[in-house]
Amino acid sequence: MTGLLVLLLYVAAFFGSFVIAKRVYKSAFEKKGFNKLKTVTFGDESAITANRVASVVSVITVFWLWVAFTNSAIPLPKFPGPFSGDMTFTYTAQLEDGTKDDATVTVRVYREDIQQTVDADGNPGREPAPAEVELGDGFAKNDTLTVARYGFKVVNVWSNDEVSKKDGSTIVAINGEPIQPGEKITVDEGTLGLTDKGSPTFAPATGFRMARLYLPAPEVVFQRFIWLNKEGYQGYTLLEHTRYSLQRVLLGFLLGALIGVPIGYAMGLTGWARGWFDPIVEFMRPIPPLALIPLIIIWFGIGETGKIVLLFLAALWIMIIAARSGVSGVAISKVHAAYSLGASKWQILSKVIVPNSLPDIFTGARVAMGVCWGTVVAAELVAANVGLGKMIVTASKFQLTDIIIVGIIVIGVIGFAIEVGMRALENWLIPWKGKV
Repeated sequence: MTGLLVLLLYVAAFFGSFVIAKRVYKSAFEKKGFNKLKTVTFGDESAITANRVASVVSVITVFWLWVAFTNSAIPLPKFPGPFSGDMTFTYTAQLEDGTKDDATVTVRVYREDIQQTVDADGNPGREPAPAEVELGDGFAKNDTLTVARYGFKVVNVWSNDEVSKKDGSTIVAINGEPIQPGEKITVDEGTLGLTDKGSPTFAPATGFRMARLYLPAPEVVFQRFIWLNKEGYQGYTLLEHTRYSLQRVLLGFLLGALIGVPIGYAMGLTGWARGWFDPIVEFMRPIPPLALIPLIIIWFGIGETGKIVLLFLAALWIMIIAARSGVSGVAISKVHAAYSLGASKWQILSKVIVPNSLPDIFTGARVAMGVCWGTVVAAELVAANVGLGKMIVTASKFQLTDIIIVGIIVIGVIGFAIEVGMRALENWLIPWKGKV
């Protein structure tokens, strides 16, 4: 239900912000540069550029949804949260002779993450004590207990009653409403019911917000980010985890590019090389790198060598195909023109084939970097003692969701930075791309 609500809100934000932004920021929707001269842009992919207003609104929307559906302290509109505080309900116990007696149960609902918080003195939070109540008269006595938000509790009301369940006492009503085993009653504070064996139960209302275990608030994740940089996790700081992962990616990618590009050129220039490598490349290319992890561990162990070899294989086939495609894509008219002007084979390679194939190679390099970055995290999930993937998988075993989210955000930010950096490098090194 909550997931569907999030999806509906996101779709509404997409269309709603478009309508509002188009009226308020008209200049952001005007065609610029060469596109101003085009009379038709719909269907022309080259005329489409990212609208930065949409990018900003998209990020803000995601952040607001994160705040709205968690128990965040950030002052933004939020959806109804879980019940917290004291509530009471009455139950009616009946004996075999028909005698009835009412008693009250006082429930104190506390934060589910109380032990991960600190009080004003800096001490870890503790589960609160039950409310003080009097037992009352009659054979059914008043009860008091505590339950965490998003929790569930079976109330053993006979623990202090004068007549136990074995002696024939049964619960026949809650809050004055007749109830049978297995039935439930909804109140503002949550859901009351009876188990199949007749014991009262209470589940606090959860609202629309998610518990910290499933999705911690943004400020909780930020605090964990600071803590990871200061204290570290599993013996390494967040910076050290990130450095190890980046180091593996760069080494694996560079090895894959250094070996893959020459092979790709050879496959594009000679029939023997194409025939020799084609079966191997086409056989290995569809195999996911993760499927090779067990074999890599057997051959190279769980040390750094195995991870770099895995990343090398992840990048190798992509770079071979990119280089081969780049060579195949060189216009034959350019080659013929160079030959007609007396160019040698070396000049054809260095002056015609290499410059014209670089755009395809750079596209392959961007894809290979993305694949390597995704693969290194997965490889560290399987076997590693340091790295972002190792940090995430270890945190998952202890249900430390905030550390998992910190790792995911760092992975995403670095992946985004790699992509932006590769684009900038491509524009700098290959300014003729799309112009020849």
